[in-house]
Amino acid sequence: MKDVNQSAASGFILVSLFSHSGSPQFLFSHVAVMFIIGLLGNTILLFLICLDSRLHTPMYFLLSQLSLFDIGFPLVTIPKMASDFMKDESSISFGGCAAQIFFLTLLGVAEGILLALMSYDRYVAVCHPLQYPVLMRHQVCLLMMGFSWLAGVLNACIQTSITLHFPYCASRMVDHFFCEVPALLKLSCTDTYAYELALSVSGTLILVLPLSLIITSYGHVLGAVLHMHSEDAQKKAFTTCSSHLTIVGLFYGAAVFMYMVPGAYHSPYQDNVVALFYTLVTPTLNPLIYSLRNREVRMALVKMLSRSGLQPE
Repeated sequence: MKDVNQSAASGFILVSLFSHSGSPQFLFSHVAVMFIIGLLGNTILLFLICLDSRLHTPMYFLLSQLSLFDIGFPLVTIPKMASDFMKDESSISFGGCAAQIFFLTLLGVAEGILLALMSYDRYVAVCHPLQYPVLMRHQVCLLMMGFSWLAGVLNACIQTSITLHFPYCASRMVDHFFCEVPALLKLSCTDTYAYELALSVSGTLILVLPLSLIITSYGHVLGAVLHMHSEDAQKKAFTTCSSHLTIVGLFYGAAVFMYMVPGAYHSPYQDNVVALFYTLVTPTLNPLIYSLRNREVRMALVKMLSRSGLQPE
């Protein structure tokens, strides 16, 4: 028992993502560039939504929350990973590990729920346009935002407290580039099967319920769009909804692989790659998908550049 919780006292050692690469500097430079692009893209999008009155609508209010989540995701993992790579060390304190678990769980659950609520927003906008100002009034949007944050915080508190309650043995090597619950539980001295089963069930529910709402909402949206007589209206509805569905596919595709595919079917290296995808690649692509495919966002960006003197009038 002397070695028990040695990890809690001295922290953990993270396995560097770049150690699996034949050219770690090349991979690191790509990760750094994507991190900067994603951070700038989401910050600019958030800035545009706050400043441009034409974007003060329920859809963009929810999109601003998505940008906020996508700023948080890479900030929790990438700076630490980059710092470890440059210092040639990969240790993390017990408190730092707890913080990563808490914030990543919070952001993951909150974003999953937010994407489902955004699909409901598109359903109301396309299928019940006359009732949209009432069904998606500002108070309802605030409740949606509050619900996604509250669900994320509650889930993060429960998972973090239970995970860190287990005793950890002398082994400090976490087979991941950041602290994630399944990787950390492998170091526990006690049997964690019941908790892992509970995590699997809760993870499945957290994924399946929002996905069910998304599929139902877009099933109705597709039916309504196909019955539209105006080609312009059809095109606008398809463009907006396809952007959202692209983001849903990117986020839930990675989440389903991580939490619904049994662990025996993927290796630690695959887990690292998929984790990098949902913590960095998806948050980087989200603002690009919306800004490049959304006319209102492009106009707001041009307007901001014109006012700053970077774009001719």
